[in-house]
Amino acid sequence: MASRRGPDQQPPGPQRRIMRTQTAGNIGEAMLDSEVVPSSLVEIAPILRVANEVEARNPRVAYLCRFYAFEKAHRLDPTSSGRGVRQFKTALLQRLERENETTLVGKQKSDAREMQNFYRLYYEQYIKKLQSAADKADRAQLTKAYQTAAVLFEVLKAVNLSESVEVSDEILEAHTEVAEKTQIYVPYNILPLDPDSANQAIMKYPEIQASVSALRNIRGLPWPKNHEKKVNEDILDWLQAMFGFQRDNVANQREHLILLLANVHIRQLPKPDQQPKLDDRALTEVMKKLFKNYTKWCKFLGRKRSLWLPTIQQEVQQRKLLYMGLYLLIWGEAANLRFMPECLCYIYHHMAFELYGMLAGNVSPMTGEFIKPAYGGEDEAFLRKVVTPIYETIAKEARRSKGGKYKHSDWRNYDDLNEYFWSVDCFKLGWPMRADADFFSQPPEKLQVDKSEDRKPITGDRWTGKINFVEIRSFWHIFRSFDRMWSFFILCLQAMIIIAWNGNGDLSSISEGDTFKKVLSIFITAAILKLAQAVLDIMLSWKARRMMSYHVKLRYILKAISAAVWVIVMPVTYAYSWKNPPGFAQTIRSWFGNGSSSPSLFILAVFIYLSPNILNVLLFLFPIVRRYLERSNYKIVTLMMWWSQPRLYVGRGMHESSVSLFKYTMFWVLLIVAKLAFSFYIEIKPLVVPTKEIMEVPIHTFKWHEFFPRAKNNIGVVVALWAPIILVYFMDTQIWYAIFSTIFGGIYGAFRRLGEIRTLEMLRSRFQSLPGAFNDRLIPKTEDKPKKKGLKATLSRKFDEIPSNKGKEAARFAQLWNKIITSFREEDLISNRERNLLLVPYWADPDLDLIQWPPFLLASKIPIAVDMAKDCNRKDRELKKKLDADNYMKCAVRECYASCKSIINNLVQGDREKVVINDIFTKVDEHIEKDDLIKELNMSDLPSLYEQFVELIECLSRNNKDEKDRVVIILLNMLEVMTRDIMEDPLPSLLDSNHGGSYGKHEGMTPLDQQYQYFGALNFPVQPETEAWKEKIRRLSLLLTVKESAMDVPSNLEARRRISFFSNSLFMDMPAAPKVRNMLSYSVLTPYYTEAVLFSINALELENEDGVSILFYLQKIFPDEWTNFLERVNSSEEELRGTGELQEELRLWASYRGQTLTKTVRGMMYYRKALELQAFLDMAKDKDLMKGYKDVESNIEEDSKNERSLWAQCQAIADMKFTYVVSCQQYGIHKRSGDARAKDILRLMTTYPSLRVAYIDEVEVTSNDKSKKTIQKVYYSVLVKAASPKSIDSSNPVQNLDEVIYKIKLPGPAILGEGKPENQNHAIIFTRGEGLQTIDMNQDNYMEEAFKMRNLLEEFLKTHGVRPPTILGLREHIFTGSVSSLAWFMSNQETSFVTIGQRLLANPLKVRFHYGHPDVFDRLFHLTRGGVSKASKIINLSEDIFAGFNSTLREGNVTHHEYIQVGKGRDVGLNQISMFEAKIANGNGEQTISRDIYRLGHRFDFFRMLSCYFTTTGFYFSTLITVLIVYIFLYGRLYLVLSGLEEGLSNHPAIRDNKPLQVALASQSFVQIGLLMALPMMMEIGLERGFRNALIDFILMQLQLAPVFFTFSLGTRTHYYGRTLLHGGAEYRSTGRGFVVFHAKFADNYRLYSRSHFVKGIELMILLLVYHIFGHSYRGVVAYVFITISIWFMVGTWLFAPFLFNPSGFEWQKILDDWTDWNKWISNRGGIGVLPEKSWESWWDKEHDHLRYSGMRGRITEIVLSVRFFIYQYGLVYHLNITKNTQNFLVYGASWVVILLILFVMKAVSVGRRRFSANFQLVFRMIKGLIFITFIAILITLIAVPGMTFRDIIVCILAFMPTGWGMLLIAQACKPVVVRAGLWSSVKTLARGYEIVMGLLLFIPVAFLAWFPFVSEFQTRMLFNQAFSRGLQISRILGGQRKDRADHTSRNKE
Repeated sequence: MASRRGPDQQPPGPQRRIMRTQTAGNIGEAMLDSEVVPSSLVEIAPILRVANEVEARNPRVAYLCRFYAFEKAHRLDPTSSGRGVRQFKTALLQRLERENETTLVGKQKSDAREMQNFYRLYYEQYIKKLQSAADKADRAQLTKAYQTAAVLFEVLKAVNLSESVEVSDEILEAHTEVAEKTQIYVPYNILPLDPDSANQAIMKYPEIQASVSALRNIRGLPWPKNHEKKVNEDILDWLQAMFGFQRDNVANQREHLILLLANVHIRQLPKPDQQPKLDDRALTEVMKKLFKNYTKWCKFLGRKRSLWLPTIQQEVQQRKLLYMGLYLLIWGEAANLRFMPECLCYIYHHMAFELYGMLAGNVSPMTGEFIKPAYGGEDEAFLRKVVTPIYETIAKEARRSKGGKYKHSDWRNYDDLNEYFWSVDCFKLGWPMRADADFFSQPPEKLQVDKSEDRKPITGDRWTGKINFVEIRSFWHIFRSFDRMWSFFILCLQAMIIIAWNGNGDLSSISEGDTFKKVLSIFITAAILKLAQAVLDIMLSWKARRMMSYHVKLRYILKAISAAVWVIVMPVTYAYSWKNPPGFAQTIRSWFGNGSSSPSLFILAVFIYLSPNILNVLLFLFPIVRRYLERSNYKIVTLMMWWSQPRLYVGRGMHESSVSLFKYTMFWVLLIVAKLAFSFYIEIKPLVVPTKEIMEVPIHTFKWHEFFPRAKNNIGVVVALWAPIILVYFMDTQIWYAIFSTIFGGIYGAFRRLGEIRTLEMLRSRFQSLPGAFNDRLIPKTEDKPKKKGLKATLSRKFDEIPSNKGKEAARFAQLWNKIITSFREEDLISNRERNLLLVPYWADPDLDLIQWPPFLLASKIPIAVDMAKDCNRKDRELKKKLDADNYMKCAVRECYASCKSIINNLVQGDREKVVINDIFTKVDEHIEKDDLIKELNMSDLPSLYEQFVELIECLSRNNKDEKDRVVIILLNMLEVMTRDIMEDPLPSLLDSNHGGSYGKHEGMTPLDQQYQYFGALNFPVQPETEAWKEKIRRLSLLLTVKESAMDVPSNLEARRRISFFSNSLFMDMPAAPKVRNMLSYSVLTPYYTEAVLFSINALELENEDGVSILFYLQKIFPDEWTNFLERVNSSEEELRGTGELQEELRLWASYRGQTLTKTVRGMMYYRKALELQAFLDMAKDKDLMKGYKDVESNIEEDSKNERSLWAQCQAIADMKFTYVVSCQQYGIHKRSGDARAKDILRLMTTYPSLRVAYIDEVEVTSNDKSKKTIQKVYYSVLVKAASPKSIDSSNPVQNLDEVIYKIKLPGPAILGEGKPENQNHAIIFTRGEGLQTIDMNQDNYMEEAFKMRNLLEEFLKTHGVRPPTILGLREHIFTGSVSSLAWFMSNQETSFVTIGQRLLANPLKVRFHYGHPDVFDRLFHLTRGGVSKASKIINLSEDIFAGFNSTLREGNVTHHEYIQVGKGRDVGLNQISMFEAKIANGNGEQTISRDIYRLGHRFDFFRMLSCYFTTTGFYFSTLITVLIVYIFLYGRLYLVLSGLEEGLSNHPAIRDNKPLQVALASQSFVQIGLLMALPMMMEIGLERGFRNALIDFILMQLQLAPVFFTFSLGTRTHYYGRTLLHGGAEYRSTGRGFVVFHAKFADNYRLYSRSHFVKGIELMILLLVYHIFGHSYRGVVAYVFITISIWFMVGTWLFAPFLFNPSGFEWQKILDDWTDWNKWISNRGGIGVLPEKSWESWWDKEHDHLRYSGMRGRITEIVLSVRFFIYQYGLVYHLNITKNTQNFLVYGASWVVILLILFVMKAVSVGRRRFSANFQLVFRMIKGLIFITFIAILITLIAVPGMTFRDIIVCILAFMPTGWGMLLIAQACKPVVVRAGLWSSVKTLARGYEIVMGLLLFIPVAFLAWFPFVSEFQTRMLFNQAFSRGLQISRILGGQRKDRADHTSRNKE
């Protein structure tokens, strides 16, 4: 369970079924929770729910319910054959026995009487009371009440039957009503469509009413004969009756269609509240979108659409709705077929034709009866007869793939099966579909057809095989998919070498005749490359030949023939174009006869050869023509296009507008020119002269046995020199792309105004224009002003400042701003004080005619102003100047004065005082108007007035009646200061200022009650004390009393970042906001499997081995947020454990800081909160607006009862516009097994009532066949929501439960392909709206960003280029960067990709795809084109990007928008990051061989194809080449050194100081250490946070060893990408999203990195050692750094980075534990069921498991690559001291004899140990001793006689170790042969030996460093330094708590 997991454990694996132990786990009360019921007894769950509900009210009734449930369970499964049933029944029986005794006590009535009384009571007291109310909440209650009553009646009937008592008529009548209402009152999703709910707010909207009434128009529809009429029947009910769709599918699609039409309808009408009739334009728009793909499909196949509309206008709307309803019902029930859009088109085509036939009353020519659907209308007919047969075909193919391990070419994936419907041949399938059609047939080996199946046996040779494309594992795919690019680079390389080689080597020499002619030989190369491409096409498409059309086959053959012809024609005509032909041309002429030369013939041949390319260039320049030609279905056009590319359903008309074309063409032209110039002048040209010289040097002496001593021109040396250069030439375009993308991305970002507001200071300076920006961007405009366009408008966007009289605008700004600030407080980013400083008044104050800025801008302004006024000495000009310089101070002074006036006027009630006060204020106002206030009044006494006023405000904030006298004195003091000290002229009204005014008249004493007291009549305590008044006083108090500046508010870095980005985004270009009612509706979909939902208290407090708990860790990383949290819950840390409520708060606080589902759901539900507020601002009248949204929120309880209230309307609009579905695939299983995750998910549903959870329910059903009681599994797609929480008795504890809304049966298990896309696919039917945002469960969202969603959705209505967008790309903010240095590197890398990278991809390059979430899809576009991801096993491992490929190929358009962002979590530890990198590299390997990449590579124009290559698979291939360069270079050097060629050429510059080689390896280092990533990263940080910050970050990253991390990542990517392309073995790797503060064991690291890094690192190390021992090292510093140090750096990184980045990796105690663990692991035996983590043998078998499925080609490649390990031995044996003087081949032969002898001895010892060690132990020991003595003797003899040295021993090890490894690799590749030969155990023993040696090599240096304590200290600081700056004290984390515990323990002992 999630809550019990420690931080260091991975999430549990998939729980496929309930284990018996789970079901019976905790027998007793808890286990009988109504949800923990075996799936085969699911029908009794409602009865148990009712029992729980009524238990508190009547325990006996609860007992009877449970007893009835037990009986029903027994009836459902009498033999208890279902999983967990027996345990369940037993536990239930035990509980019933106990309850029977307790409930019988005091029982007076019979059970039947008890039940009847209870039922009557329930009906009268509860149901009837609810019937009178009609609000939304009571509707939910009523639904639940009717269901409860129905269950109670069922139990009552059973009890009465057993006691033979009649049910009374009164109860029967009540039940009849209940039964009727139960049918009507079903749980609903968004729209309550029952007759009684017509008065609910959402049903009152005219657009909803219009859609509903249009759907209910069933006039003229021919119903089946036996059909029973229902209330409110509609078109979809008719479709259900005719075609046999499922009831819940119909209900789901009914709501879907109504909401879709309503939302489009409201946008068509300018006046929203007209007569509710559905607008035809809305209908046409939705229909056009829904059927665009179907129409295109019909045209492509040359068929007429089945969309015939009637001639009578009144029927057109009904017919359109029928067609749309039919499509949605097919789609809603199609399950896995939804991944096959054209298969759905095929089904729809026939069913729509039948629909038309039925409506037209057509008669069947076969039967003579009216046409009926082929598959009838009985229940579930569509699922059983249409969906299931096709589903079974998909399932069989999926089984054949063996989980995707099988070769892709041997099974059909979703794409293959869908592409069957791209050909006219698909109509051979027929309708009804023929069971023997080739589509359903399987290959020969799978033909054991079940006897039970009623299909005819299928002949095996009719398997259709792959369709259109075959995914074959081969590196050739890279050339095949991007052949134009490779041909271009190869031809450029050839031309550059020819130019450099001939003449003087300058570019100008190309004009010389001979050089030019030689350059023209590139056309011969071009012809050869064309032939290679044609042959590759045939070879790689061979397995698709069966389904290939004749035209495609003909094209392939003709392409190959024409290419072969050109390969002959080109060289021949070239040869005859020379008068004095060079060698190559001379040879050709000698073959064909030496005729006269004819240059014009070659030119003519070239012209003819290039003519198709010239045509292509012309079409490239006019994309509109190209688009038309590709989309055209005319035969003549098809014929014209046939040669250039085969006719395919997708990939047509993808070309962009001329402007876009110009932009990306210029980008690539500049880049290619720079790249080629660099390659020519720096790499190729300088290498030509040295090469020529080397070729002329004769070498005759070699240091080894040379097989080709007479080879000319030192060809081996030339290859060794040129190979790295040529590889760099092909790789460095990636570097140039990084440079250019950085420059262009930066320019584009600057133009988009990124980083204009990046600090709080910048925000303060522009805050005055912020309210204007808010109103302009986030509030719908009443009248459209023309928008300024052009460069000037882009560079300077200003918003008008809101004048003070614009109360509504200010009020709207206040609501939005305060909502954002409140969300910050709720998230604990700010404290209460900061919140108060940031808020602006919610309530507009009518007394203040000015804008009230947030106090954080005005803080300390009043005290400073008072001091300034005091010191001004009536110099008003100076003071005025100071005030004018600080606008905020001016505002603060004005507001304080106005508030003071308003407050005193409100307080003072007496008439006399009012006169005095009015006089004072009038006089002051006069002075203000005359501008002589400072001159006329004495300001030196202002501080004393200020102090009195502060005191008054404090009294007012307390509002305590006991302080009235004090308030009077304060007011008198203020009056005195004002009149005596400040105002020098006496006030006439104050002359009579004594209390009674009568002291001089008579001497008598006036009674007390007749005395007139000044300020006696006061409104104190203030009545009424409204929220607005409190807020006013609170704000004034802040303005007056905050002395220190609020410059650091908010202090939290995340709050600062968010507020800055949000403010900045308002100044960026975004569409205007529509009203919420007119906006596009959308859904959010989150797939969830088994990750953490909410951290449990146990998980939070569970300490790891270092004594660190997740909670402790979070407190240290987020210290300010922890303090704010404690302040919010008003509790100390110790009190948190006190109550359940506080514990819940703690769990939530921690979960919001992890990567949990709770965090994601909270973030996404901000969308709804934002919509509710925006709907309020749209609909609120002035009075409501001035009261504010807070007022509405505070009256929710009352408003929710009233459907007409503003709040209910806001809710209704939010429901119409937004849906959030979380697809919790395993929720049903978790619920039945009592898993804590299910409870946490239910808690989420209860917290957010509009949240919906979809899951796949797995139910066991007993078959109906009585003869054999078998259990079958039935699968459902289920949608649930939180049930109404109220129970019968309000005093009862609330029972939180879910209720099923829709339950749609599936044809079988939903997960056939990749898990996540299948999970998304099953839930997508429950989403609504026109947009769909796909969100992963490691994402987050922010309140302020949610406000911009309606702006973003408007982008769908704009055209970007030639077509509107189909995917809107969003930027992400990586929120995990602060956890550790690794997390920081990863987040920076990811941030640069999701910002600057994707910005450039979208515009100008036009190749942005979909890279995971949070993109927003055009839902209707993707719903009809295969969904939001692809799901074929393994090939679609990176499922997200395929959605982008699919969208682009189907004429979609992907854009990128940077004014809105979503949070994203990333992996934070090295092992997590490596697994993620491995998954992505695997995915890219699979992409490389996929049809999508092939089609994009061929269908894009040349420059867009380059963009596509370098931003997808090309990046990974370039990475692979980067590593390959090092290998090629070192093996080249090894050859030169060991052969003696290097010594022979030792003084030659090409060997000694090779500049081009240094440049080449410098390029490699550039990629290796991550500078390729760093460039765009620095540019983006510079743009958004300033270039100084970017530089500081860059330096910090270097100090924290970022180059080590990037070099290590390079190895990960290379290994997994290369291995996937060669052998497969790709798989989804769960990285776990926990916090990494734990130490990974040495054995774990070894397992993870052994093959990807350690083996390769050791190989490179041996190469370097050999080179250093025998080579002549470089003397130049630069050369040495680039050529040697960078490679040593790579070796060191690959070997030791996992230990360097491992927390506590150098702690001595940990090292000792690791050593013990490693020894145990390496020596454990493997076997069946032994996990790889437990035994080396199991791991070793799994590690080369991919070779089992690799195929012959992969194995041969592996063997060929392994041969490199034999070079060492061959070369080194001739360099031993004892063989120095001979180069005889026998020396090499003798070395093999030595190896075989050693292996023989090892084998003999091994066999001997097994056979003799028990019986002949002594003899065996003597033999071992003899062997050892013999070995020593031979060694001494060799040292003594031939003079063997210690160096020789080292050399022998370096020679023989690689040989053994090479033999091991070959043995693994040939495993079946080795096993048959009986040598496998020996191979295993040898392998174990090698692993031990490698382990020791790695372990010893780590252990040595661990001996020094400062190393561990340094490592901790380096790893966690980033978190230090956020207050994380790692020393305390790793040591503090243990010390505290130790102290605590010792004190206890004392």
